Amino acid sequence: MKLKTLTCAAIAAQTLASATIADGHIDPPVEVQRLHNMVADVSADRIEADIRKLVGFGTRHTLSDTKSETRGIGAARRWIEAEFKRISEGCEAKLEVYTVSDTVTGRRIPEPTEVVSVIAVQRGILDPDRVVMMSGDIDSRISDPLNGVDDSPGANDNASGMAGTIEAARVLCQTKFPGTIVYAGLSGEEQGLYGGEILARHAKEKGWRVMGVLNNDMIGNIEGINGVINNTTARVFSEGTRDTETPEEARTRRFSGGEVDSPSRNIARLVDRLADQYIPNLDVMMIYRLDRFGRGGHHRPFNEAGWPGVRIMETNENYNRQHQDIRTENGIAYGDVIEGVNFDYAAKLTSLNVVTLASMAGAPPFPSDVKLEGAVQPSTTISWNVPGDERQQANLKGFRIYWRLTTDAQWRWSHFVPADARSHTLENVVIDNYFFGVAAVANDGLESPVVFPGPMGAFEKPQAAE
Repeated sequence: MKLKTLTCAAIAAQTLASATIADGHIDPPVEVQRLHNMVADVSADRIEADIRKLVGFGTRHTLSDTKSETRGIGAARRWIEAEFKRISEGCEAKLEVYTVSDTVTGRRIPEPTEVVSVIAVQRGILDPDRVVMMSGDIDSRISDPLNGVDDSPGANDNASGMAGTIEAARVLCQTKFPGTIVYAGLSGEEQGLYGGEILARHAKEKGWRVMGVLNNDMIGNIEGINGVINNTTARVFSEGTRDTETPEEARTRRFSGGEVDSPSRNIARLVDRLADQYIPNLDVMMIYRLDRFGRGGHHRPFNEAGWPGVRIMETNENYNRQHQDIRTENGIAYGDVIEGVNFDYAAKLTSLNVVTLASMAGAPPFPSDVKLEGAVQPSTTISWNVPGDERQQANLKGFRIYWRLTTDAQWRWSHFVPADARSHTLENVVIDNYFFGVAAVANDGLESPVVFPGPMGAFEKPQAAE
């Protein structure tokens, strides 16, 4: 299904037939029909075909053959690049496809090796430097992390995440969004998160304002090592306080809160809310941890660069199918083979990424310089600025103020205010008893993540008021 292209004029002029009146203002709908359409467009069959293609390269180990056209990581990444370019031919929003690379050595890369990642950039039409990203990993491994020769199919880890990223590009490139979406196939993950580090440096060099990274690493397994079989849940991991927090910012957080309200964590809350609204039969577990216990993923280099990022993945891992030589011992089959992937489930988690990317890229500029006032008063006042110029703000309908109990995982209450507002007072809501935040709302109802006050929650660097 081809989705309607949103031009700059259409974004600015769009009206809301289903809107309700709140405080004399038109309140955008909480639910956006075209996100349902995008979910319907995600194809489990296409994802299956892409996973099978990636598995068919035999091994995609970072140290594997780069010259062959049929085997190894070189053949795999060239196919991914060609597939992004093929997809672009049928897009409303064309993709700029290229590779980003560097030569590295390390504990798991004993000889200088070029680590090459493939990215496809879908430029935003209003605010192109504002970037959201979905990533999957190209590379695979078996028991020996230095074995780049033997078969390493990596069907779930991580052909599933890479195939999901390719499918997201197919669906979302049929719509032009205000912000930019980057689809990334990252290499070198199993050897030390090198692809993410290299792309994070590239993003800084390009001047991208990275609002969020959705790292998809294993989105296809539903049979857990503990015997659980369940295709109705997913996990999103997010860091609490920023890795780049300064001592001064830590002092502010100590007195104002924010330990569970980093930008990454509020992206996780957005993912959770969108799952409830748009993804049938899927419940998201928000896990308050950077990643699985003692382990890592490709969102981490972006967090370390100061940008928000989360890991989206299956709930039930099977360690017999991860980082294992293909074999059978004592009646147990080991290895990350195609039979361990549930393609409908991979499509479900891909859909979750699609609606999250669409919401973040389709939102107006995220609020900045968010502040709270109200100590020893009966009411709380929240204020904010809006980055960008008139063009960047062309789809801004207004703002939604959120608040919740300090022990709540998810935002509980909200209040909409119009686009010209830069502050709002919540009467008889005592500042000491709640956490607060503000999100930017587009004409069609798409929202940014909630921005928590102060440096703890900032997506954008504070800027002076006009």
